[in-house]
Amino acid sequence: MKQNSENFRSNCPINFVLEIFGDKWTLLIVRDLMFKSKRSYGEFLQSNEKISTNILADRLQKLEAAGIAIKEIDKQNKSKFIYALTDKGKDFLPIMLEITAWSCKHDATTNTPDSFIEAFEKDKLALSIQILDNLK
Repeated sequence: MKQNSENFRSNCPINFVLEIFGDKWTLLIVRDLMFKSKRSYGEFLQSNEKISTNILADRLQKLEAAGIAIKEIDKQNKSKFIYALTDKGKDFLPIMLEITAWSCKHDATTNTPDSFIEAFEKDKLALSIQILDNLK
């Protein structure tokens, strides 16, 4: 089922994004899925930002409900779940790249690798394709 802004505060496109991604934890989980190859609950808990277990569970559930992420049983460990971005979640990549580049431009202490910035400035499309290939 395609999610729309019918039950949101407004039909504004900015509000639509904020209703799904409008807190710091959700974007950090998407970051971990997209850029850091994290896929399990335990891996998300190890992120530097130290998300609490109840917030993590809630945000993962919201990402699933919004069609941004899916949860599957791990083939190697049947008692563990793994998460992945859906096509809808992968479509958020250009925005995440722009957020990262903006942060690098305006935060002298950002920990973004120089290689990322160079690749972004040289060829955003090639960088996007490379990241998407890693998500398969």
